[in-house]
Amino acid sequence: MKKLLIVLLLSFGLVQIGLSQSSNEIKVRNSLSGVVVLTGEGGITIGQTDYADIKPGFTGRGSLEYFFAPNLGIKLSGGIGTIAGTSSYLGTGELKTQYYSVGVGLSIQFPVGDVVSPYVSIGVAHMWVTPRDGNGNDLLLPPAENDFTLLAFNGEAGMRFMTSDNVSFNVIGGLMSPLKDDNADNVDAAIQGEHNDWIGSVTLGFSFYLGREKDSDGDGINDSKDMCPNTPIGVMVDMNGCPLDSDKDGVADYLDKCPNTPAGVQVDANGCPLDADGDGVPDYLDKCSNTPADVSVDVNGCPLDSDGDGVPDYLDKCSNTPAGVSVDTNGCPLDSDGDGVPDYLDKCPNTPAGVRVDANGCAAKKVVVAKEVMGSDALFDFNKFALKTNAYGKLDKIISTLKNNPDYSVSVEGYTDAIGAEEYNMKLSEKRAQAVADYLLSHGIDRSRINVIPNGESNPIASNKTASGRAKNRRVEIIISK
Repeated sequence: MKKLLIVLLLSFGLVQIGLSQSSNEIKVRNSLSGVVVLTGEGGITIGQTDYADIKPGFTGRGSLEYFFAPNLGIKLSGGIGTIAGTSSYLGTGELKTQYYSVGVGLSIQFPVGDVVSPYVSIGVAHMWVTPRDGNGNDLLLPPAENDFTLLAFNGEAGMRFMTSDNVSFNVIGGLMSPLKDDNADNVDAAIQGEHNDWIGSVTLGFSFYLGREKDSDGDGINDSKDMCPNTPIGVMVDMNGCPLDSDKDGVADYLDKCPNTPAGVQVDANGCPLDADGDGVPDYLDKCSNTPADVSVDVNGCPLDSDGDGVPDYLDKCSNTPAGVSVDTNGCPLDSDGDGVPDYLDKCPNTPAGVRVDANGCAAKKVVVAKEVMGSDALFDFNKFALKTNAYGKLDKIISTLKNNPDYSVSVEGYTDAIGAEEYNMKLSEKRAQAVADYLLSHGIDRSRINVIPNGESNPIASNKTASGRAKNRRVEIIISK
């Protein structure tokens, strides 16, 4: 198991070398699919046996590989070699074990580029082992006779350096170790210690490649040089056998629906620049990348803003705002006093709430619609402010008019005669006007539509020197306006 772990670790190391040297600029050629590889090699061996003072031996090997996938093949191999050393219990002088092997396994390549290909081979081998002393005498005792056989693990890891399309120079490290059986510790004709015997080797050699001049996809580039071996028939390719990609976006021209994409721009499967919000402006040009679906945009991918007020048309409730006018979030001109006239047109910007205004935003002049003068005969006796019952009929008509015209308002102005102190008369006139207002309020007219005005003894309509004149001056004027 230790030897198997060593080989697996070495294989993993070679894979990492291959991956670390690969990049977007290096494309590995599909150089081996359907290819037969003949290899010859030779080198030195070192064994872990029960020999002391182990000395290097030699080995020679040959192999035949057939790659049924781009970098995966089956391998048949055979070899001969020796391991040597001395022993205190097997006789004096140099001892030497000669072995022969025949094996089968899988061969896997990890190409780094067009020249360097790390590889590993893992399988099993059948071994014939003959240990001898320095005089050439067999060390095996009967019934082993002249040699015995072993089933062994056989592993290799190496580097192939292509000197041409058909020849490579190889540097290889190998390991053979008998699988667990009665002879696993008997490569040197002795069973000593707890470890299994094994044989390691370092060899140099050459490989010859047969059948590499095929052109499987018919693009004019032999498979040995074709970086894209499955190009569809009729597609134009470059010198590496890959479909042309004029704009270098990673999508071949024959599939590219946007063949002139600028360098470095991300594209979709059709080779067109990404447009995440689907507004028709590609992301690399889109300055407003999260535009809602179906919103019209400008050349920068931003929602249209026809009046230039900073609120896009699809949100703008006032789409024709003049240039330079401040607007709210709905794109409408600001109206600070809420009178319905925007600030940029409002000549009276601080109009109180509820006041009717004209087109300039100023309080509109009221137009008198009707005027009713109710004298003392219908309203008040001398020095009184209580309504008489015969006033109700006229007031009910006024109430009906106001209810039928919600935009009408009413002013209730109270008056007195000149008898008494002026201050007293002012308060009395207010109470008389308020009495009329209260009647209107009690019949559903909103307080905001009623304006009570006390005028005291001012503006007499008759002489205060006569009783009849003073009776006329005790009045309430009800003015309806809009």
